[in-house]
Amino acid sequence: MSKLPKVGTTIFTVMSQMANEYQAINLSQGFPNFPVDDQLIEIIKSKVDENIHQYAPMGGNPKLLGELSRLTLEQYGRSVHPSEEILVTAGATQAIFTAIQALVNKGEEVVILDPSYDCYEPPIVLTGGVPVHVQMAEDFLPDWQKIREAVNKNTKMMIINNPHNPSGRVWRDEDYVALEELMNDHPQLLLLSDEVYEYITFEKRHRSVNSMENIRNRSIIVSSFGKTFHITGWKMGYMIAPQTLMKEIKKVHQFLVFCVNSVAQEVLAEYLRKIDVSKLGSFYQQKRDLFRSLMAGSRFELLPSEGSYFQVASYKSISDELDTEFAKRMVIEHGVASIPLSVFNDSRLDQKLIRFCFAKDDETLTKAAEKLCRI
Repeated sequence: MSKLPKVGTTIFTVMSQMANEYQAINLSQGFPNFPVDDQLIEIIKSKVDENIHQYAPMGGNPKLLGELSRLTLEQYGRSVHPSEEILVTAGATQAIFTAIQALVNKGEEVVILDPSYDCYEPPIVLTGGVPVHVQMAEDFLPDWQKIREAVNKNTKMMIINNPHNPSGRVWRDEDYVALEELMNDHPQLLLLSDEVYEYITFEKRHRSVNSMENIRNRSIIVSSFGKTFHITGWKMGYMIAPQTLMKEIKKVHQFLVFCVNSVAQEVLAEYLRKIDVSKLGSFYQQKRDLFRSLMAGSRFELLPSEGSYFQVASYKSISDELDTEFAKRMVIEHGVASIPLSVFNDSRLDQKLIRFCFAKDDETLTKAAEKLCRI
């Protein structure tokens, strides 16, 4: 009997395989197709001959932990202890899995806000917890009335994702106020904040839970080097949590991976001293603006994209097909791969929306938009 009966081949794999089969432009999976920073390559070259190829310390390279502590203070005004409150992980997915396995017990409930990424539910199920899906409002912002109705004395954790995948929305000030009030009203509640797109925001700057003094002592905040520095194949991330929670998380981490790539940690420790993360937003904003301008003549309605590198589009004026069928037909007949949004909803709510990834070079975006404008 399967321990994960609902899990099959992911839509991301399906759409990428179809893109390869039909030689379509792949705007489905969320990874860039342009080169990484030249500085990063130079650091790799300079480090490879050093004696850095054995196990790193379980919690992370001390130099990297120190740089992350400095970065968190600079960006969010939070002072975190490098070795006690930061953990370097094999990507954000491992961080999320580890935190849930460590902190959620059998029968305890975990609230997930849909549409949501597919890595949240499986570790809850594997630990014997109960996933409770709450649909976000139509504008992809939290529906606090529904959330409050879902949270009870048996709710151990709530998972949030901001900036949001798949919608690209960024929370409003009133959402943070409501979150803080909810946490205050439920002192047993832990927060798992998935902030992997934290440095990819546009007109509105991301506000991290790191900056929320009243609730960060019950929060686990997950970040991604892969998303921040477009090095997704490195599978490098980290999390920040108070020592009381981190102690339990590390117990699982040491038996899951023990430690993560030693060379990558050395490289990232040096790279963090040289890079200005505040410039990442403008870099991706140029790509968002280019894609939106190229799509202006299409029959798609583009929804707001305030962060991440995703653009959601409505195809209601084109077809009334299920979004999964429309997305597949787009690959076969029009040569562009996207992701249907219903797969992010536990209820499979279909709002006739698809998601494009604009973390691509300008030529790819131009060619894709030309095809989409012909639909």
